Amino acid sequence: MTKLRVHNFSISLDGYAAGQAQSVDNPLGVGGHGLHEWVFATRTGAQMIGMDGGDEGVDDRFVARGDVGIGATVMGRNMFGPIRGPWGENEWTGWWGDNPPFHHPVFVLTHHARPSITMQGGTTFHFVDDSIDTVLERAREAADGQDVRLGGGVATIQQYLRAGLIDDLHLVIVPILLHRGERLFDHLDGDSEGYQCVEFVTSSSVAHVHLSRTPPLPPATPDPSIQAQTAGPDG
Repeated sequence: MTKLRVHNFSISLDGYAAGQAQSVDNPLGVGGHGLHEWVFATRTGAQMIGMDGGDEGVDDRFVARGDVGIGATVMGRNMFGPIRGPWGENEWTGWWGDNPPFHHPVFVLTHHARPSITMQGGTTFHFVDDSIDTVLERAREAADGQDVRLGGGVATIQQYLRAGLIDDLHLVIVPILLHRGERLFDHLDGDSEGYQCVEFVTSSSVAHVHLSRTPPLPPATPDPSIQAQTAGPDG
């Protein structure tokens, strides 16, 4: 079955995935840019922004892995841009310019639906006001047998964690302190249980933690010998 995967989601040492006061000048909130400097130091990350060079080591392999086998993306409105409320006449088309790095259908969760936007390179943004499981089902259909990637922001990942819909969660621990903003594991009330660490790798810049959802245990099979011992006189 198609998986829902989170890749390269950076958090600070104190657990923050975004700073306060997101804006056009601070897409990840104040100080949040420091969470992603490691990405653009890699060869794959540099290519995303039209640059040459970059490191080809451990971090690059993790960045590149996030695109393998992905046929659609789901993201929250906060990841798409800083605009809140009705769209009105705003012509915002995302942070990524005319040719976004997705190259497949992207479903943006919002309470204010708007017509889809087709960009260069095969990316189409669909703005949907629906339940998270319905949006995921649409993304799975669009992925056509490939996996679906879940982008940010924090609130979006928390919603899918609470619903138990995320299969793989790749976190990147960045050695900075943000002190304030949005913390990934706040307000989950135990809904992030059921995951185990299947990979832990460090580079000179960050630590990569790959969590995978633990399959539910099969129902216990009754032991016939115990049943025979506990049966009454009439069997």
